[in-house]
Amino acid sequence: MSVSEAGKRLLDLNSVFAKEHGHAPLAYVHSYGCQQNVSDGERIMGRLTAVGYDITDDTENADLIILNTCAVRENAEDRVYGRLGDLKKLKQRRPELVIGVCGCMAQLSHAAEKIRESYKHVDLVFGTFAYNELYRLLYQVRSGGGRVFEQSERPNDIDEEFVQLRGSSFQAFVPIMYGCNNFCTYCIVPYVRGRERSRAPDSVVKEVAELVRNGYKEITLLGQNVNSYSYGFSELLRRIDRIEGDFRVRFMSSHPKDASRELIDTIIDSRKICKHLHLPVQAGSDRILKAMNRGYTVDKYLETVDYARSRDPEFSLTTDLIVGFPGETYEEFCMTKELIRRVRYDNIYSFVYSRRSGTVAARMKDDISDKQKGLWLRELLLEQRETSSEWLKRFVGKVSRVLVEGEGRSGEGWLTGKNDQAVIVEFEGDKPLVGSFVDVMITTAMNWALKGRIV
Repeated sequence: MSVSEAGKRLLDLNSVFAKEHGHAPLAYVHSYGCQQNVSDGERIMGRLTAVGYDITDDTENADLIILNTCAVRENAEDRVYGRLGDLKKLKQRRPELVIGVCGCMAQLSHAAEKIRESYKHVDLVFGTFAYNELYRLLYQVRSGGGRVFEQSERPNDIDEEFVQLRGSSFQAFVPIMYGCNNFCTYCIVPYVRGRERSRAPDSVVKEVAELVRNGYKEITLLGQNVNSYSYGFSELLRRIDRIEGDFRVRFMSSHPKDASRELIDTIIDSRKICKHLHLPVQAGSDRILKAMNRGYTVDKYLETVDYARSRDPEFSLTTDLIVGFPGETYEEFCMTKELIRRVRYDNIYSFVYSRRSGTVAARMKDDISDKQKGLWLRELLLEQRETSSEWLKRFVGKVSRVLVEGEGRSGEGWLTGKNDQAVIVEFEGDKPLVGSFVDVMITTAMNWALKGRIV
């Protein structure tokens, strides 16, 4: 049965359901993990609404529950198993409820087998390569075909006509590529997402232009390594930058080994692209970077940083850091702290190394205790706090253009958003401003954010 035929049959089933119950069947979709997963979850919801489902945020009333999972860390799997355990009683009360698990964790054979054996109330399990098969798999379950497991390792062709039910009316994720070819030794992503596949540039530009026409203010381009976009990432950015409208563009993630001067020039010379680069370095030691299979040295990384700062001395950089990689010494950890001082990041996203079964690093000797890793992480965060408290002062006395995202953490009457440099800004204002751009005079720099007043 083709996907289109399965979709029509699902639509027929849901039409009958609506006549019998007085409402459309309700689907609950929850995505764990990264922005790519969130985008995938939006695509799943879009597909479901196209065949007659309504979306709900209440599992108690849902007729279909899909957990779109993450596999970056093993504790992400544990959270899903816990959630599935909670759903068992709901399934016992309502046997007609369909429960599905999809995404990165579902692509792992050991996870799928554990669900098969230990969570028999789960009806549907499908991996990252089967999103295009959703209608067929779901129809098979609903038409009495029993439990369905799909772990195909052959990537589907990219569906350029997908419907995406977005979670925001002013911020949108736009995937431009899928998969990863880098095989960092700590990372499971290439094994669950497959090799790199890029969308056609005309399709991406068309999607962004349509979002802008519909009032979206911030577009985030997604890929495991956007620099590897096979049709030329800088050229894609330049084409998007030429789209008329009041909007801005972000992207992630950018692998340091492929971050070119052309990319830096494109960002700085653009009108719409945010003057910010998320450039995950992961460690400050060349030996550790080699053990991670990152493909660059600290000096090579700093060449990119120095070129960006030569073009714009206040250019914004953020990064990811792993603390306590197998075999890392305290002296090598201190090199990472030194790198923070040298680069001056606006923000860091730091994590204690977590063993991930199925990766090369999982087989490496790891004699650093969890307690020691925790102490190192606190040291790292203190280093960043001291560095960013001083570095963020460069914004004080200047006006930042901020996209208002919601209520702030500073109390009643405060709003929050990010400026073009991806720094959080809080200010007093009214809720109707959410979703619009405002100019904010920065008055105070903290170690994690800025404060100011609307001008």
